[in-house]
Amino acid sequence: MTEHILMELAGIGKSFTKADGAPRVILDGVDFSLRKGEIVALLGKSGSGKSTLLRIMAGLIPADRGRAAYRGAQIDGPAAGVAMVFQSFALFPWLTVQQNVELGLEAQGVPPAERTRRADAMLELIGLAGFGGALPRELSGGMRQRVGIARALVTHPDVLLMDEAFSALDVLTGETLRNDILDLWDSGRIPTRGILVVSHNIEEAVMMSDRIVILSSDPGRVRHEIAIGLPRPRNADSREVRDLIDQVYGLMTMRAAGAPQRGYRLPETDISRIESVLELVAAEPFGGRADLPQLAEETELPDEELFPTCDALAMLELAVVEKGDIALTALGLRYAAADQALRQELFGQQLLKHVPLAVRIREQLAQADGGSLPEEPFLALLETMLKADEAKRTLEIAVEWGRYGEIYDYDFHTRRLALP
Repeated sequence: MTEHILMELAGIGKSFTKADGAPRVILDGVDFSLRKGEIVALLGKSGSGKSTLLRIMAGLIPADRGRAAYRGAQIDGPAAGVAMVFQSFALFPWLTVQQNVELGLEAQGVPPAERTRRADAMLELIGLAGFGGALPRELSGGMRQRVGIARALVTHPDVLLMDEAFSALDVLTGETLRNDILDLWDSGRIPTRGILVVSHNIEEAVMMSDRIVILSSDPGRVRHEIAIGLPRPRNADSREVRDLIDQVYGLMTMRAAGAPQRGYRLPETDISRIESVLELVAAEPFGGRADLPQLAEETELPDEELFPTCDALAMLELAVVEKGDIALTALGLRYAAADQALRQELFGQQLLKHVPLAVRIREQLAQADGGSLPEEPFLALLETMLKADEAKRTLEIAVEWGRYGEIYDYDFHTRRLALP
């Protein structure tokens, strides 16, 4: 069975250094393998380390612990048989499409004539024949991502790693490109033996993959694996596909037994989104309880926005999320029917009951001279637990929530928090 394994991770751990010099564990004890002939989708909420894991597999960053191997050999840097497609397209804007696609071949020392021949053939295969002389700025987002995929495939990689490759595109363009990639894969027109797709989109994962791996968050660990035996192409409206989507939503929202509290981390969502989802669940046809896949369709929110919004509703005890469903609590139903003033009052009450960061800010302000403090001490506190950009975003969320609940105020000019 070992000869069928393309990539294997054993006991992978990765930490980043926080502002106070202490390590923050991103990945812990991850065991994973990618076998020949399979497409695997890697899912996980924010903080699960999906992209970090992908970069370890690509040889772009080293693991701190454990072993990462490609065809049995330790990964010590970018491997010739592994190619990666990025969410941001990552094209050189001053190079033509043809030159961007030829870059990997040039790095491999392929002669100019052979580079041109292979790049032309790949551009035709990926649907970009005739665009070789164009610059990236002259192309649509979907076409630019096709260039990124062509650049990865032209080197004939064994393994293709795709990091949110379709998420920067509109729904229709992303679906078309995804189907084109699957058509190339299933028809054997690309030499790639295995594909790993990091995604936020559960439907995309179910439609594409032979296996789904779900990571837990803070730190990232393999939590569930689901084998998918359905033939491709798959019908997104079929009973089998809808059942699988429901199953994955349920697993994604399941709280791990003994999982630690989030501490001061807050879900990445805003008040308007929280209240919009709550109002939609409260209204007909849901009447207070909704199936998450159906709710995603109704709200048109991508999963990476819907999940943290549902997390926020659950954190504030306005809803309960379980088995792929969200149900409003009695307080949630009261909140949905309340006027603006009562909503703000209820929101503030729940913040002080269930959000440790909001409680910490309020208590510090109550003890401060004049009831006012600069934001720096709170940022410094958060940076002992989170990376700098995460700490900044968490404080921004806490400021928005606290101002809405009228438990503290914030002056954007002086960057000071104060009692209202």
